[in-house]
Amino acid sequence: MSVHDVAKAGTSIWLDDLSRAKITGTDAHSLPSRIANSGVVGVTTNPSIFSSAISGAAEYSADIAAMKGATVDDVVKKLTTDDVRQACDLFAPIFSSSKGFDGRVSIEVDPRLARDTDGTIAAGKELWAIVDRPNVMIKVPATIEGLPAITALIAAGISVNVTLIFSVKRYGQVIDAFMKGLEQCENPSQVHSVASFFVSRIDSTVDGLLKKNATPEAEVLLGKAAIANAHLAYQLFEEKFGSDRWSALSSKGSNKQRPLWASTGVKDPAYPDTLYVVELIAPETVNTMPQSTLDALIDHGVVRGNTISGNYVEAVNVLKGLSALGISLDQITTDLEIDGVKKFAQAWDELLENVKAAQQQ
Repeated sequence: MSVHDVAKAGTSIWLDDLSRAKITGTDAHSLPSRIANSGVVGVTTNPSIFSSAISGAAEYSADIAAMKGATVDDVVKKLTTDDVRQACDLFAPIFSSSKGFDGRVSIEVDPRLARDTDGTIAAGKELWAIVDRPNVMIKVPATIEGLPAITALIAAGISVNVTLIFSVKRYGQVIDAFMKGLEQCENPSQVHSVASFFVSRIDSTVDGLLKKNATPEAEVLLGKAAIANAHLAYQLFEEKFGSDRWSALSSKGSNKQRPLWASTGVKDPAYPDTLYVVELIAPETVNTMPQSTLDALIDHGVVRGNTISGNYVEAVNVLKGLSALGISLDQITTDLEIDGVKKFAQAWDELLENVKAAQQQ
């Protein structure tokens, strides 16, 4: 079965979805069922996921009603951290048996703080304390302002999921921020981290430009940019975690920050729906996937083992091909980060508005 083949090749399967109905449900799509039958060993959330889960869902109305007089921010904080804490408890056996590598549940700091270093540090520490589970991961965006926050939270012994990484260059800065945090951490062996590298959005943007170009040279590059970019990120992971700096940290019990492939739902129906899973399998990685992608993998995914290592020359050639057509991946990844921060902040604002409306009912 595909999910077991993925795990055997070194890629942990996490689900990019969470709601109270998923936690307490008993159907095949519930979290207990996914853990038991679908190879799911972790969960990621983001502001958009919480907005979809909580807005208008009846199972939250009693909690909202019970917090009459509380600010909408406090209500949302309670609803989201309660769900994450419950999910952490569901994953506790996996967390224990994997020695902390899996069984993880991620929760993001308020996305409106993406450009505020001190605010992110304070919010990260607060979420860590509120959830109060060793298997929670605090999500911090990989903005320039987020980098020192990553260092500070890791130094404080807090496990971090770095999110919204689009470029290999920024990924390098994320690894450096992580290592710097470990160098300041009293007990680094207790800290785990993943670096969430976003995939599908790169193809959506690049493919739009390639289709406009409409030359044979452009056509052969369709659907290749995102995977090439991720492959080069993994090459950097291998380099950085094979360095003398890492050896020194490793000797003190530090755990590697694993690359996590995020945004792995295929946006273009012309591509195989398992594309961003089967082409991104390698040791010490995580793939967090939406429910539809996980179901596609279980149903018809063909897993060919490690599909990253050794493909670096091909990946460089894809990027050279884009460059020759005047397509700047640097510019695209910069724009995608700005857009990603904006979209998560909008989703959070929507959630706040919807909860405020529910409070007034």
